[in-house]
Parts: sequence; C-alpha cells; structure tokens
Amino acid sequence: MKYLVFMALAILVISACKPKGTGNEKLYTIAYNIHIPDTTKDDWEIIHMNFDGSGKKNIINNDDVAWTYYAYKDRLFFISDRDTAYRHFFLYETDTDGNNVRKVSDLRLEDSWMSSRNNGKEMVVSARPDRYTRLQLFIVNTEDGTYKQLTNDTAAFYRDPCFSPDGKQIVVSYKKNKRDRETPEELYLMNADGSNMRQLTHYPMDNPSAKEYGYKAGSAKWHPTENFISYVSKQDGKNSIFAITPDGTRQWKLVDNPKSEGWHDWSSDGKWLTYNGSDAAESRYDIFLLNWETKEVKQLTDSTYKSQLAPVFLEKLK
Repeated sequence: MKYLVFMALAILVISACKPKGTGNEKLYTIAYNIHIPDTTKDDWEIIHMNFDGSGKKNIINNDDVAWTYYAYKDRLFFISDRDTAYRHFFLYETDTDGNNVRKVSDLRLEDSWMSSRNNGKEMVVSARPDRYTRLQLFIVNTEDGTYKQLTNDTAAFYRDPCFSPDGKQIVVSYKKNKRDRETPEELYLMNADGSNMRQLTHYPMDNPSAKEYGYKAGSAKWHPTENFISYVSKQDGKNSIFAITPDGTRQWKLVDNPKSEGWHDWSSDGKWLTYNGSDAAESRYDIFLLNWETKEVKQLTDSTYKSQLAPVFLEKLK
C-alpha cells in the first residue's frame, strides 16, 4: 500500500512539472544549409533535422549549389543551379524527405531570402530575369510558376524581401544605387503592390564596423505575432540580430550574447527563434534554438561541418 501511495504521488509531481499546453501546440522540424568540402565542386546541401537536433539527414544529395531560404508549413523551398550554369539559380520545392522535387518557376533568382502569403501561393523574391535587370522584386505564383514584376529600378537593389504577417506590406533591404560602396543598405517598408516606400532603419555610420564587410541591415524577418521586425546588422565587430518596430519608434538588440548571430527564422507561432551563430571571428557556424519566452538557448549542431547556416522552420502536419 505504501508503495502504491508513493507511486501515485510521484506521478502527480512529474505531471505537475510538465509544460501545461492546450494540446494544439505546433510541432516543428528544422532545415539548414551545409557546405561539403571539395576541391572541384562548390557543393551546398540541405540538412533536415528534428526539433531537438536529432535525426539529421541530407535530403538533397546533389552536387549543385542548393540553398534553402524559406519554408511554408511542410513545404521546403530552395534555390539551385542544377540543370543550368554555375550559380544560375531557380526556385525549387521539395518535402522534408527530399522527395517530389519540382521546379517552381522559370524566373531566374538572386541569392536572396524570400517570403510568401496566401497560404504559400504567392512568393515575393529578388530576381534577375535578364542581363540588364538585377535585384528587383517579383511575385511568383508557386502553383503555376507565373510571375509579375513589382519593382523596376535597375540602378537600385532590392534584396531579402519579407511579407508582413497579414501580407499587406513588404520589408526589404534596399539601396538606391547598388554601385555605391559608401552608402549602406537599409530596411525599407512598402505596400504589397510596391507603393508607398519608406525608410525604416538608419545604420550608425560612426560604428566601428561601418566600413567592414557584412550586412548593415539585411535578412529581415517579421515576427508572426508581435509587432516587430528582426534583422541582421554588423555592429561593434560582429553580426547580431536586431529588432525594430514597423513605425521605427523602437529599435533594440534582440539577442545579447558574445557570439555572432546571423541568418534566422521564427516559428509560425512566434515562440521559437532559430539562427546560425559563431564566435566573433566566424571560424565555424552552428545552428541554435532560442525559446522566446524563457530566452534559453540550445545548440543543435556539432562539429561535423564547418558551415551550417540559415535555418528555417517546417511544421509537422498532424
């Protein structure tokens, strides 16, 4: 009898220590990019892993340059130069096992982040449809591959576009003159039709890193549930993730630690942040997971590869 009472109490204690959920929590996996060291090929592959870092699997296994910049639910989108010239990128889609690979569109893309709206049907991308038109925004229909041009200023560059959660606005890294090496790119907001463009960030030009190579304002991500935009900026000698409200009234450093943080993604419920991090010298890159509520950080990768970059969340559909 004493044993049964003890076991009952133990079960009650263990149950009380478990997170109290509604049963409707989303389940996630993560995909990220790795470089395969090779003297003859520029081989980039995509690894898919479980939320806790287990079960890592190369799902591409192709000697192309393949890189994922975006996922919607269980759909993984990636750019690739397979079946074309070196680093002539086009958009592809696959599932989490690397099966059912399909070319989404014949629009040639820039090496840039992207985003979607309307349940993944419309994607905003930075593209280069011909030799005279580069780093311009297009909307791609991911079902039939058709596309329409959103910007048409060949002197400027538009990179790393991201839709707002309601799909009505786009945040983008923009520079008025892409050949100007003295003026940094900044984040700009525009309406989803390309109108009403206005500057959001202002890089501190007195910062020690102002003349160094690296993002000044790039790789922007709109938080799914809170009213801010996260982005990467090199300041004080290292890349860090910063945040700014859409009206520009508040700006702050999002992750404050001695490591260098870079490309990142938010889970669709806004509860998790995954990013690639490294020491300040960026001698190697690992994938990290941050609990947005507790700020607890967990490293998900090991030393198998030197370059492990640009993680994105996928959803496990129930």
